[in-house]
Amino acid sequence: MDYRKRILYQSNYWYNDGLRKAQIRDLSGAIVSLRRSLQYNRENITARNLLGLVYYGRGEAAEGLVEWIISKNLKPRDNIADYFINKVQKSTVELETVNQAVKRYNQCLVYCSQSGEDLAIIQLKKVVAAHPSFLKAYQLLALLYLHTEQYAKARQALRIARKIDTTNDMTLRYMHEMANLRGKKANAERPGREETVEYSLGNETIIQPKNGGVKALTAKFTVMNIVVGAVIGAAIVWFLISPAVSKSKADNVNKQVVEYSERINALEAQVSAQTRTLDQYRQNDADAAANAKNAASTSESYENLMSVSSQFNSGSYTYDVMADALLSVNRDALGEGGQQMYNELSASIFPSACDILYSGGVESLNVANYDTAISSLGKVVKMDESYDDGGALLNLGLAYQRNGDNDNASAYLKRTVELFPDTENGQEAQNALDTISQGTSTTAEDGTAVAGEGTTDDGGTNE
Repeated sequence: MDYRKRILYQSNYWYNDGLRKAQIRDLSGAIVSLRRSLQYNRENITARNLLGLVYYGRGEAAEGLVEWIISKNLKPRDNIADYFINKVQKSTVELETVNQAVKRYNQCLVYCSQSGEDLAIIQLKKVVAAHPSFLKAYQLLALLYLHTEQYAKARQALRIARKIDTTNDMTLRYMHEMANLRGKKANAERPGREETVEYSLGNETIIQPKNGGVKALTAKFTVMNIVVGAVIGAAIVWFLISPAVSKSKADNVNKQVVEYSERINALEAQVSAQTRTLDQYRQNDADAAANAKNAASTSESYENLMSVSSQFNSGSYTYDVMADALLSVNRDALGEGGQQMYNELSASIFPSACDILYSGGVESLNVANYDTAISSLGKVVKMDESYDDGGALLNLGLAYQRNGDNDNASAYLKRTVELFPDTENGQEAQNALDTISQGTSTTAEDGTAVAGEGTTDDGGTNE
């Protein structure tokens, strides 16, 4: 049996299944089917592009861009993913709107954890107004409405969420919970059964409410209420109207005092409001600048990651060159798929790159080329701080020491002693720290070490 044809058949089968579900807005089911298709054939470009569209349709623009970028990397030419990426990148206003919506959604999660449901609802209304296809925002808004017993608003939010994704498990669960809560409330508010009296009149049975003692006493209570009302009216005239006349002058003075106080409070409130508005404008400017910087960093990190992936697959680049590019990637700015790709590339590239850079850095250190040594060994420490049982940290600290930078030298030498206290490298680092603290010279005229232990050509230590 041709297993390759069978695998491709399974991939295409699940792609077609995901396409059918996406056409009827079953986005959750489509995601499951398309992921299964890619498990059989990760190079199924059509399935990956459709998965990106499904993510984008649920308001998850970042996840959609990740899929399209991977698709473009797998097939650089004649790929519709280019059109999707260019269209998203050209609409900078839309990207900024999506970014702000995601940040507000995350802030709403913080509000919920701090029992700030009202603030969360206000922010979520702004989120869904700015980003109408954000499924998770509608679900959280409906959950908050359920929690605050606003069932009509919860039903409306869930209807919109179901239009976006018809079979999402979370949406269906909330709708079922809302039905149960409304049923319980209706049962609790249903009035008790009224007592009735049955009697026969000819061939008919007459059922009517049972008369209580209230109807019999209605006339007596009416007369009593009239008498009590007259007494209360006389008391009001006697005790309230006469003192009110004598106090009218004092009331006028009090009214003037209150009026002046209200004017002062109004002026103070106006000044306070203007101050808060100014602070808000300053904060918004700072947030906008930070968001633009984060967006640029994220885009640059993805581009560098894709470039390293292409270099690694081509086999035409050395490990140290690929390591330089990979070190420029901000892993924290990547999504889940990007971080997984970063981990795979670093595991394949960093060990060999460390060997190359470490060897070159030690050679540069031995010939007193300290700037080159610092550059090479610094990259090794970034990739693997414990390389050569602290040898990279030790030699980097020695390079800084011999270059006259005792501050950086002390930092790396102390780190060596901290991580490898009972080793030869740790002992040599401690000797170098003692030399720095004593203020003695660490280099001779020819650039070789005169205090502590030296290093060999292969990065080791000599007694």
